[in-house]
Amino acid sequence: MSVVLASAAVQDIADLRQLYFEVYGHGYPVPLGSDPAVMRGLITGGSAHWLTARTSRGELVGSAVVQTDPGSRTGKLVGLAVHPGHRGGGLASRLTGAVCDTAFATGLLDSVYATVRVVTEGPQHVVVRNGFRPLGLLPNAVEVEGCESLALFARYADGVLERRTPVAHVPERLAGLLDAASAGIGIDWAGTGRTPLRSAPVTARGTEPIELLAAPAFVRRRFLERFPHADDRFFPLHTPNTVLIAADGGFEAYADLDPVAGSCALVAVHPRPAALTGALEALMAAVTRAGADYAETLLPLADTEALDIFLASGFVPSAVYPAMRRVGDRFHDYVVLSRTSRQIDFRTIAVSSLLQPYLGAYLSAWASTYLPLHEVSR
Repeated sequence: MSVVLASAAVQDIADLRQLYFEVYGHGYPVPLGSDPAVMRGLITGGSAHWLTARTSRGELVGSAVVQTDPGSRTGKLVGLAVHPGHRGGGLASRLTGAVCDTAFATGLLDSVYATVRVVTEGPQHVVVRNGFRPLGLLPNAVEVEGCESLALFARYADGVLERRTPVAHVPERLAGLLDAASAGIGIDWAGTGRTPLRSAPVTARGTEPIELLAAPAFVRRRFLERFPHADDRFFPLHTPNTVLIAADGGFEAYADLDPVAGSCALVAVHPRPAALTGALEALMAAVTRAGADYAETLLPLADTEALDIFLASGFVPSAVYPAMRRVGDRFHDYVVLSRTSRQIDFRTIAVSSLLQPYLGAYLSAWASTYLPLHEVSR
């Protein structure tokens, strides 16, 4: 049966909600599949490219979206859904390619990333067939049908990867991740030195409670006051809705916390990440009490000081995003560090051969972080 792709319109919202329900049931944690106000905003706001697929009889059987963050020149592929009765004919791949081509054709994006479920290998093959490259694994990253892990992929505009700024050295605990990415992406980090992890000093603040304020409008205003310059805030497609404050006022940590998905992105720290030294255990306890079993942060690969602080506090290198940020005519690499309060169970995931090196790198880094040295060396 022939299928026609077209830009989503407001009048499609009811059919789109039905499609996402039929594909995911009540377990889809992204509001673009369930919240009419959010869906209308994406369709009409000019910040997203949304394609639908309809049969010749007018049935809506597929959807795919690229949300964009124009300030960072970064997009995210989200909401890919194909009706169960129309799978197996390549429609998911066709939708993915078409919506990404549309987004890149504007000339306003340098890369588009996707977080892909790994309950089956199918979604991984769909993005790879459309030019996406594997960047890493995010264990326990989201609550969908239970606690699930995701894989991170990205597709780049022409010439972006060739204009990366070299990184002089990184903490040695990132070595396995960079080696996996070298094979999966074709980037050579051999010239990047490795430095021993410096343990973050424990301070009295680590035992003090963290105050958590979930007031989205206030948090956004406060965030912009603390970080008035766009150059000082970089976490594409994440807007903080929560602030975690040290009892002594020593720091304010801004987070995008989603209890429905069970996840938290630590977006920025004022006055600087080093202010979290000795406090990350208390901060993670506050995040967990607020309903997020998974936390991640995004840091420049060259920011050794910040990386050391998070690595010394139980965060594990999960993914690397080469050439993520444009500064002038050059691009800078970033790394995702994550931490989960739930037991990780990889027995139910389906990891393609492209992701196997990342799985090995994560397991090695996790063991180095959480197992005694004599256990790791056995």
